[in-house]
Amino acid sequence: MGVPYSKSLLYDDEHQTYKKAFPDQFRYDYAVSREQKNAAGQKMYIQTKMAEYAEELWEMMQDEKTHVYMCGLKGMESGMAECFGPIAEKNGLVWAEFAKAMKKADRYHVEVY
Repeated sequence: MGVPYSKSLLYDDEHQTYKKAFPDQFRYDYAVSREQKNAAGQKMYIQTKMAEYAEELWEMMQDEKTHVYMCGLKGMESGMAECFGPIAEKNGLVWAEFAKAMKKADRYHVEVY
């Protein structure tokens, strides 16, 4: 989840409950852009946070039980391509085609504005 300020975090109580109840099945992290910095000292955006876990996330996306939910500003879609494009290419795939296939399988859910 990405937000500008930690006071804007949503559903934290629920996330803590899920994490406690399902420690092996539920994990989450936050990108707080106005309060956190990435390794390069820049603002921490969601695509930067995802890049920290890119290999693990890519592996999870290969499982047909994995769903990706993206909601927020339209620019987030390019952040996904920035994060996963190189990994897809390394695996002989094109990110745009992979994402399209996930959408067709009802595993990639996007609500951007």
